[in-house]
Amino acid sequence: IGLLNKRNYISVDLDMKPGDTREEGPVIVTLAACEQTAPWEMPQETGAFVQVDVLQRGQSEHTRVFSGWLFNRSPSLNVVEHPIYDVWVKDCAMRFPGDEA
Repeated sequence: IGLLNKRNYISVDLDMKPGDTREEGPVIVTLAACEQTAPWEMPQETGAFVQVDVLQRGQSEHTRVFSGWLFNRSPSLNVVEHPIYDVWVKDCAMRFPGDEA
């Protein structure tokens, strides 16, 4: 998962597994699922179900700003709409039948 702070252009790569939650400054990212199309299926796509919570200035609790699927090759299908933070799926590591161990 990629996380960008649009104010200072600092980008962080979050290496996560489904069920993981990571806190980066005022942002909490939860990865519920990460899947990709099998190598023999077309078109190829990688998607992740992500929840993003942000601690707004002056608030004491995080507010959920996004909950849904993000897609690597089709980012416009679902977008994290936040004025400061951008979150996107980069890749998923999955095994398929026939993969070497």
